[in-house]
Amino acid sequence: MTATPPGTPPLRVGLVGYGLAGSVFHAPLIAATEGLTLDTVVTSNPERQQQARAEFPDVRTVATPDELFDRAGELDLVVVASPNKTHVPLATRALEAGLPVVVDKPVAGTAAEARGLAALAEERGLLLSVFQNRRWDNDFLTLRGLLAEDALGDVWRFESRFERWRPKPKGGWRESGDPAEIGGLLYDLGSHVVDQALVLFGPVTQVYAESVVRRAGAEADDDTFLALTHANGVRSHLYVSSTAAQLGPRFRVLGSKAGYVKHGLDPQEAALREGKRPGPGWGEEDESLWGRVGAGESPLTGGGQVTATAAGDYPAYYAAVARALREGGPNPVDAREAAAALDVLEAARRSARDGVAVSL
Repeated sequence: MTATPPGTPPLRVGLVGYGLAGSVFHAPLIAATEGLTLDTVVTSNPERQQQARAEFPDVRTVATPDELFDRAGELDLVVVASPNKTHVPLATRALEAGLPVVVDKPVAGTAAEARGLAALAEERGLLLSVFQNRRWDNDFLTLRGLLAEDALGDVWRFESRFERWRPKPKGGWRESGDPAEIGGLLYDLGSHVVDQALVLFGPVTQVYAESVVRRAGAEADDDTFLALTHANGVRSHLYVSSTAAQLGPRFRVLGSKAGYVKHGLDPQEAALREGKRPGPGWGEEDESLWGRVGAGESPLTGGGQVTATAAGDYPAYYAAVARALREGGPNPVDAREAAAALDVLEAARRSARDGVAVSL
């Protein structure tokens, strides 16, 4: 990002929500971005208000979005990191107040709602961006580089897993069975793996899905599989699960020349949860976790060439947002791209319910 000219006041950001998304991801990344300042945090929880002030001494805290929008003229950007069911109404209010918006994923519960928000933003001439941060995961950046170099040849199959072992439900709206909450793994982690597949391999023509509730006491899907057929012939097999007692590779990509296998999750979320902040060495992982590129032998028995993993770069997202607002740079994640992912998620939900493949 171009350095902000001396004396230029930073863009003032209002952050709605200070749960996992707001406190772990958005607030630290906003604060670390040159040209942005975290001005106001909205949370009705007194403990979270105290936490926000402790972590960012200059921040204001308010209890309701109304208090934030009453000061719309003092802000330059609103970030919506509140529960999923509030994304559309809060983003709509921000746009109608004349404010650019970043919305956490999923931007909406339906593709139609996402396109409606995109149309409103275009009508008002405002930025509407979706926080698909895992486009800046280390493994995803590495794979994009390999594809650009044609290291794998024509990709035939893309396997992507986001698996966890959480045999007991944690509760809360993310695991609620109420459709209004837009909970469950299909819309949570599924938003990430589908977005990555679309960025890498383009539009999808057919979706098949299996989505079940495995854990006692769970209400929303906690073990889901999607099979996507892309228009270019690539097949994406995507797994999201809270019930994986043995974790598979994060990526297994099979092409006409070679394959790429990568285990382990990008380290940035764990670092942010531990209170670490972007700086030298950010997003780098230990060499023992690097993937392998090769053909004809399993990487677990030494097959293939160890391939350095690119550093993950979540800070690049908000740097791009700041550049878009300051200089008219490109939107890092357009809402219409997010709507295309929601087309796939909606088709997956229908497929899992009816036991059929759904054409798009």
